[in-house]
Amino acid sequence: MKVHKLSDHYQTLGVTREASADEIKKAYRKLARELHPDVNPDPAVQDKFKEITAAYEVLSDSQKRQSYDMGGSAFGGGGFGGGFSDIMDAFFGGGGSRGPRPRMRAGQDSLIRVQVDLHEACFGTEREITVESAVVCPKCTGSGCIDGAQPSTCAVCRGRGETQQVVRSVIGQVMTSRPCNACGGYGSVIQNPCRECAGEGRVRSRQNIQVKIPAGVETGNRIQLSGRGEVGHGGGPAGDLYVEIVEIDHDYLIREGDTLHMSLSVSMSAAAIGTTVTVESLDGPVEVNVKSGTQSGTPIAIKGKGMTRLRHGGRGDLVVHVEVQTPTKLSREEEELLKKFADLRGEKSGDAHVKNPDGGIFSKIKGAFTK
Repeated sequence: MKVHKLSDHYQTLGVTREASADEIKKAYRKLARELHPDVNPDPAVQDKFKEITAAYEVLSDSQKRQSYDMGGSAFGGGGFGGGFSDIMDAFFGGGGSRGPRPRMRAGQDSLIRVQVDLHEACFGTEREITVESAVVCPKCTGSGCIDGAQPSTCAVCRGRGETQQVVRSVIGQVMTSRPCNACGGYGSVIQNPCRECAGEGRVRSRQNIQVKIPAGVETGNRIQLSGRGEVGHGGGPAGDLYVEIVEIDHDYLIREGDTLHMSLSVSMSAAAIGTTVTVESLDGPVEVNVKSGTQSGTPIAIKGKGMTRLRHGGRGDLVVHVEVQTPTKLSREEEELLKKFADLRGEKSGDAHVKNPDGGIFSKIKGAFTK
């Protein structure tokens, strides 16, 4: 981990710890003139200027200097204070851009969620959605003025969008610029605002939009509709509308990517003898061939009956998981028949053995303990 060493304020200004307030002030003024941003716009030099200013802010205040000399924080919890902030604003313009800012601004993006069922997600669909958002004011067409008028030039800043004032600082008088309070920095004033939008150039409106939902979407996918979001202030260009998909759970089909899973319950005798079962898929009825001797938990894949692949085309599989049902209540006759069946197979009552864990979940469990 890289550790940065804190700079010493006295070394930064090039004075000793016994320097008087006048000596500190004189040293700072000399350095400030050399490192002034107007003299040398190099970013590294500007950082050095900020550093000497921060040092002077501490050492020129007797209480802060005393706290600093004792090893404490010269600023408490309040940061650099107003003096340092004012000096920085004076040299760097307070972080604002020069000139009037435009009334017309780009609008924000919007987001709406749409629910689709599994069938719609697989095959795609069209949906009409209702959106309430900002649109261009139909009365003033975005100007914000009544009866087709235009904003007038601000009398205070004369269209510049900013005002200037002289600030006295430790290095002399400095000219600062700030956004004009009279016009808000726009450089113009709307004398008679539109009654419909109150001068914003946009109003709230509800509109219906047709959305085409492609095949293969899933929860979290977003469909971008360019220019259908919020219209900006002053009738500025609209942002985008994003339609986020929320997939509704199916009654018996479970989605895993482009694969669908379902559980099929079959009787013990059907699993032993084999059977063909018709199940309902997203495409309608399909036949599942349960081979004789099928064990419980056996997966049967039906190719091409899963979900549509959103970007790659084609479809995944439908996997049917067989669950063999063992009867829990037997009549006397059924019990006798099962005993005869066991005798025919040479099976004795109570026969059981531990299966060798050569695969499946047992091998995974064994592997977890032998790592």
